[in-house]
Amino acid sequence: MSKVMIHPADFQTCQQAVNRAFELFPLDVEGKKVLVKPNVLRTAKSEEAITTHPAVLRAVVKKLESMNPAQLIVGDNPGVFTYGANEKAFADTGLAEASQGHYRNIGAESREVPFNPEYRDTLSVSTAVLDADVIVSLPKFKTHGLTVLSGAIKNSFGILPGAQKAQLHKLAGNPKRFNDLLVEVFRLRVPDLYIVDGIVGMEGNGPASTELRDVNLVLASDNAVALDGVIARLMGVADPGQVRFLATAQKAGLGEYSDEATEVIGELIPIEGFKLPPAGGPDRSGAEKMQAFIDSRTRLRPQADPDMCTGCGACIDQCPASALAFDGEMPKVDPDKCIVCFCCQEMCPEQAMQLQ
Repeated sequence: MSKVMIHPADFQTCQQAVNRAFELFPLDVEGKKVLVKPNVLRTAKSEEAITTHPAVLRAVVKKLESMNPAQLIVGDNPGVFTYGANEKAFADTGLAEASQGHYRNIGAESREVPFNPEYRDTLSVSTAVLDADVIVSLPKFKTHGLTVLSGAIKNSFGILPGAQKAQLHKLAGNPKRFNDLLVEVFRLRVPDLYIVDGIVGMEGNGPASTELRDVNLVLASDNAVALDGVIARLMGVADPGQVRFLATAQKAGLGEYSDEATEVIGELIPIEGFKLPPAGGPDRSGAEKMQAFIDSRTRLRPQADPDMCTGCGACIDQCPASALAFDGEMPKVDPDKCIVCFCCQEMCPEQAMQLQ
C-alpha cells in the first residue's frame, strides 16, 4: 500500500510540511548526488502559479542541505518557449535565488538512452538526471489541457532537454498516445520522492491558466501513481482511472491509484467547484464524461485572442508541426496540420492562445 501525505500549508509554513514529508518518506542522501527537479514550464512570475513556488523549493533545499549530500543540484528543462534560456527562466521565476547556490543548467549536458521504438529508438536525457543517486521531484498542483492534470508523472517530462518535448508531441500524433508516451518518459528514471506545491493551485485551462485557487496544501509521496490519483480526486475526478496516463502507468506496474491501495495521511476532501480544463463536462465523475473529455482534445484548435495577442510570433516559431502562420498581424492555424499538442497555448507569453 502506498502512502500519500496531504498537509495544510502556506508559503510561510511550508517548511513544516516539507519536513514532515521527509519524516514520512525518509531518504538516504548522505554522501550521495541529489537532484531536485521543480516544475519550470517557462519564464513567469512566481505569483502566476505556473511554476513551483520559490518558497517550496527553498524549504526542500534547506532540508536536504541538513542531510549532508555529496552534491546537491537544482535544475529543470523548461518547455518550448524557454529553450535556450534555462538561466533566465530560473532567474525570472525566483527559483535561482531559492536554489541557494545549487542551481545548474541541466540542459547543457545530456546523454542518449534507449527509448520505446514505437516513438523513437533513443532520447537525450540530462546527464544530471542520469547521474543522480536520488531525485526529488517538485510538481505543481495544476490542470493540463492535454492530460487533465499536471502532477508527479507529467513533471518528469522535464528530464528531456531541448526541442525533444515538442518533437515527441508531434510523434505521438494524438492525445491518447501522448498520455501513454508520458509514462514511457517517466519510466526512464523514476524519482525517489515527490513533494507537490499545492499552496496556490491552478484550475481551468492549464498548465498556464490565469484561473488560480488557494488550495493551501503540500502533498508528498514516494509513488507517483498513488499521488496523482489523490490529486485527481482533489480536483473532483472520482475515478482517477479515467485519466489516461494514470491508467497506463498502473497497467505498467508503476503503482496503484485506488482508494484501497492508498493510505492517505491527512484529509482528502475534493475541492468544491474545481474547474477542470474545457470539455470536461459538469459531471466529471463518470467514465463516459471523462473519455469524452480526452477525445475532445483531438477536435479543439488554437485561436489567438485579438485583445491579448501582441503578434510576437512565439507560437509560430515553436509549433512542432508548422501549423501556424501569420494571417495579417495575427497567427492562424492550419487545422489539417495541427496535431493538438497545445504547445502554442502552453508557451504563449501573453496567454493569448485559446482552444476552441
